[in-house]
Amino acid sequence: MKDKLQDKLAALPSSPGVYFYRDKDGEIIYIGKAAKLKNRVRQYFQRSRYRDPKTDALVREIADIDWMVVDSELDALFLEAELIRRYLPRYNILLRDDKSLAYIRIDYDSDYPTVSFTRRPLDDGARYFGPYTSIAAIRQAMKLLRRVFPYATKRQPNQKRASLHYHLGLDPGLEDGRTSLDEYRANLRRLMAYISGKRVSIVHELEREMKSAAKEQNYERAAKIRDQLESLKRLGQQIVFSDKDFLDLGKDQGLNDLKILLGLNKDPKRIEGYDISHMQGTDVVASMVVFSNGVSNKTQYRKFKTKYDINNDFYNMHETIKRRFNPKHLRDWGVPDLVLIDGGKGQLEAALDARDLSKEASDIAFIGLAKREEQIVIDVERSNVNLNHLMLPKLHGHAVASNQFILVTIPKSSDIVKLLQRVRDESHRFAVSYHSTLKTKRVTTSSLDDIPGIGPATKIKLLKKYGSVKGISNADINDLTQTVGKTKAESIRLYLQSGKLQ
Repeated sequence: MKDKLQDKLAALPSSPGVYFYRDKDGEIIYIGKAAKLKNRVRQYFQRSRYRDPKTDALVREIADIDWMVVDSELDALFLEAELIRRYLPRYNILLRDDKSLAYIRIDYDSDYPTVSFTRRPLDDGARYFGPYTSIAAIRQAMKLLRRVFPYATKRQPNQKRASLHYHLGLDPGLEDGRTSLDEYRANLRRLMAYISGKRVSIVHELEREMKSAAKEQNYERAAKIRDQLESLKRLGQQIVFSDKDFLDLGKDQGLNDLKILLGLNKDPKRIEGYDISHMQGTDVVASMVVFSNGVSNKTQYRKFKTKYDINNDFYNMHETIKRRFNPKHLRDWGVPDLVLIDGGKGQLEAALDARDLSKEASDIAFIGLAKREEQIVIDVERSNVNLNHLMLPKLHGHAVASNQFILVTIPKSSDIVKLLQRVRDESHRFAVSYHSTLKTKRVTTSSLDDIPGIGPATKIKLLKKYGSVKGISNADINDLTQTVGKTKAESIRLYLQSGKLQ
């Protein structure tokens, strides 16, 4: 065994964590988790231990080892899943059994939200987390988290009394009003945040609520939050994966390769991604997402509502970049090392025209990512990059000149493309999410807002069933009563008689 590997094996800690195996070119080829890094990683190199042919092939390729230490096995489980999803190491894909992959499913928007496990996520509006390589491990992790964030696993037909799980502190008791739907969803938001690595922010939020409850002399609620905090702290502190990145730059091959490919003067520690979303020129919005050292930093995200609703992505991108790079925002939000525009030559050119209006931003590197071929789009004169053509053969890529632009094509399996896709896809998701919020708000704003006792949830229920305000006006009072209850139906009837609902 090479001296380098021997030194790394000797330095392995006994802590839980996640380990990375690299090949001779520095590419991450396998990621795993361990309760004790020293014991788990050394097992791969024990000659007396039986290994199947695929694992043998993996060990023969290992040229270097890296690892990240965490506080608990629970943290290692969630971190491993995130890093595999990020890097897609080829041996994780080769060695896995698709039947063993598991996802956490949370139907948050349901009128009776539940948490469950599945092997196949669907486009059904639920929130999915994963994939995880072991269904047994993720079940155990969620069993621990359920004591901190009680949740329901299924709805029992005609059940009106709190279940045994409620009395054990594992279920919210939604059936007989022990917890309101709003309170339960707030609890689920914290559960989802923990799975996503936001443990520290959850602790701060609970501490504020506990102090507020004590100040209001609601000592029962303050004690309940105190107990929740104590249970949360016993799970172990999350220190490696959150909105603020703890990942060493050296562990992200994509960042290193991108710096060399574009001839950047420094590592692109802060990458900003931009996208536009609208529906035929209505509710036009833009997103700005930030990746710090290759990981999304949601605390730095920003969203824009354009001043005018125009069905012209070039104009909309120009306005967004102009607003982002004004002196105040540059001072308050910081300066990116690289900007990625979702789109081709037209979108990039519009963004560059806006950037060049700001003297402070004129030196920032800008590139585009065209969706169809996943081509990197570079403006020869204005992108502030110096394409390293010597890097292209190593990446099995090529470049084509197109007027003042260069279109760079490299394999979609490369670390560079994976990194840029993560930024682009996240900017698209964030833009679509904001657009959907504005669209829903516009659609559901109606004369129903003026009816006493009719809140947003009831309004959505009415519009979903009857389709429009006119449909509600034509509905039978008995049908309305079955839909929203006697009191609310009476309010709607009185409003109908006044002639105001139209």
